[in-house]
Amino acid sequence: MGKRIKKLKKIRIHREGTDTLIWGFIAIAAIALLLWRAFDTKIPFWLFVIILGSVYAVVLNFFRCPIRYNPEEDTEKLVVAPADGKIVVIEEVEEHTYFQDRRLMISIFMSPFNVHANWFPVDGKVKFVKHFKGNYHKAWLPKASEENEHADVMITTPEGEDILCRQIAGAVARRIVTYAKEGEECFIDEHLGFIKFGSRVDVFLPIGTEVCVKMGQSTTGDLTTIAKLK
Repeated sequence: MGKRIKKLKKIRIHREGTDTLIWGFIAIAAIALLLWRAFDTKIPFWLFVIILGSVYAVVLNFFRCPIRYNPEEDTEKLVVAPADGKIVVIEEVEEHTYFQDRRLMISIFMSPFNVHANWFPVDGKVKFVKHFKGNYHKAWLPKASEENEHADVMITTPEGEDILCRQIAGAVARRIVTYAKEGEECFIDEHLGFIKFGSRVDVFLPIGTEVCVKMGQSTTGDLTTIAKLK
């Protein structure tokens, strides 16, 4: 695998949020203008601006698209956090869909206040991408990994190890976007996809992988090393 090419990226707001933010701003501005003109007192106007302005700020924060580059020069066998959030699962599980054996699963839960862009956890080549319809259980529940709507991205590392990254919809999330394409090379620092409004990402690793995080630890997508392959 060749050295990663670091391209300059100027986008600060994720493209998945452009329409939402533009139309939301127009709607808020229009209603605020009506309230300003409709009442002699400006209390309704200011209450509206403060409340809806705060909501808009949360949504704006949600759609931030940070420019990040992992500081490690050698990313061989490195597994980075695919998302901002909190570690909610570190355990060995039976994975019957693809591997038919035991795997180490590390899960990151994203609250609505986290950035929701997802990064590739390893360098490699995308083996396949599959989307599954399902339920919308709360994302931190164990059954969410298999029963919720989710998208699976299998990545083969330069050493030939298959790593599964699973994007999971939650109780609030209703849209999973996956940019990964079958057959394409992928690198840490690149976006794998995006999940809207509260969700989770699971990474399935070989047994014996060195875990570099602990339960409850906060993660920063693309920057936090969660594991090292053997």
